[in-house]
Amino acid sequence: MIKELKESYGHLFEDELLKDISKVAVRKEIPEGFKLLEIGDYIKSMPLLISGVIKVLREDHDGDELLLYYLERGETCSMTMSCCLGHKQSEIRAVAETDAALVMVPVGKMEEWTGKYKSWRNFVFESYHNRINELLTTLDSIAFYQMDERLVQYLKKKANVNNENIIRYTHQAIAYDLHTSRVVISRLLKKLEQLEKIELHRNYLIILNL
Repeated sequence: MIKELKESYGHLFEDELLKDISKVAVRKEIPEGFKLLEIGDYIKSMPLLISGVIKVLREDHDGDELLLYYLERGETCSMTMSCCLGHKQSEIRAVAETDAALVMVPVGKMEEWTGKYKSWRNFVFESYHNRINELLTTLDSIAFYQMDERLVQYLKKKANVNNENIIRYTHQAIAYDLHTSRVVISRLLKKLEQLEKIELHRNYLIILNL
């Protein structure tokens, strides 16, 4: 575990902290599509992502989902931290976008290390800052952008976090993430194909020139 931690977090944490993490953390491997966290769960540990991508979603009163942001290697979820420290139920859902590996840090250690290690304290504050910026970006896209603009942003981000130009998602799955209908997404994707921006296939699409 220590080797993986150094590769993902060695530029952020000192060796002593990495050793402390390796002593108490539990390593987990999760497959693509695995639901790591459900709305309403109580959280007893915080994830540090060492490989793969996790997507974080919110749900409205009708059960429809909205994609908030992605977590990548070397990151953690600040909303999870808030629930841990406040002993509150989760208000988000976390699902593996790809196969992923992570280490789970007990909540008690989070508080201890905040006082003990400056690097951990900086990491926590920076995580909050980054997530707030991403939430503001999501809010801006809903408030100010048309759905076609939001779709293009979504496809670019998804290609970036998966490190490939093939989006292996159905139209319905994209619609869930963007909190809209499959009909709307299908129509907009068809328009992008006509503009030679993407190439549509059954259950996946290829980005050509977005």
